Amino acid sequence: MDYVRQSSALSAVPMFVYKNTLDKAGRDKLAATGGIDGILTAATTYESFNAILQFARKIKQLAAAEEARKREYIRDSLQVSSKVAKRAFDICVSSGLLLALSPLFLLVAAAVRLESKGSIFYVAPRAGKRYQVFSFYKFRTMVADADKRVKDLEHLNQYDKKDENNGPVFFKLNNDPRVTKIGAFLRKTSLDEIPQLINVLKGDMSLVGNRPLPLYEAASLTTDKYAERFIAPAGITGLWQVKKRGKKDMSVDERIGLDIDYAKKNSFFYDMRILANTPGALIQKENV
Repeated sequence: MDYVRQSSALSAVPMFVYKNTLDKAGRDKLAATGGIDGILTAATTYESFNAILQFARKIKQLAAAEEARKREYIRDSLQVSSKVAKRAFDICVSSGLLLALSPLFLLVAAAVRLESKGSIFYVAPRAGKRYQVFSFYKFRTMVADADKRVKDLEHLNQYDKKDENNGPVFFKLNNDPRVTKIGAFLRKTSLDEIPQLINVLKGDMSLVGNRPLPLYEAASLTTDKYAERFIAPAGITGLWQVKKRGKKDMSVDERIGLDIDYAKKNSFFYDMRILANTPGALIQKENV
């Protein structure tokens, strides 16, 4: 009976014991054994057996439904706890880093302003979790009119080309001619990402998640095949950054695959693993 009680395959199957004759002591002993839904004897009629069987099935169904509710409650509780822990961690770390890095923040801002005309920050609409659009902050690393020159540089795109009407689109260049000298240094050291801590503090982003996308890139990922990557929060660092950041051999499908993989595994503890591997990805090996 221990095997029956512990077996997931047999736990939903009504179990009966047959005895030719059975006295009260024997019945009590079998009942105390557990795992038995009924006791049959030679005197048991078809009608009485059918009634016992239907009752046992009903009890099994109710027990299975209760177990399913418990598992769902536990899963939902863990998800809520993970979200609360993630948000609390984001607020504590982003506010602490903004305070600690404020001297560096001011130094980088001054360097950007001194090298080239234009805003200190690059501010652009980005699509994050559930395709919610927000204002995304970075230190400006390019010349002021960089966005207007995208069409002229499309032939240098490092990502493999997709069908313009159906396929996803990402845009990134090796040795981008629009990047300033200070900008190149900021990118290699990831210092250009510091203002995104403001986005994290505001709740637009998390420390860990899928990168928020420019709207022209996000618009090409709205099909059923790719949209799952938007289930996860937007983040400063994420799975594809620690695995493939700065590498020229990454395809569009590979990057989206990593985003979807993160969306499926997204949890506070998984974020901690990614953060632990982030320092090694901060210094880019390629000029992209």
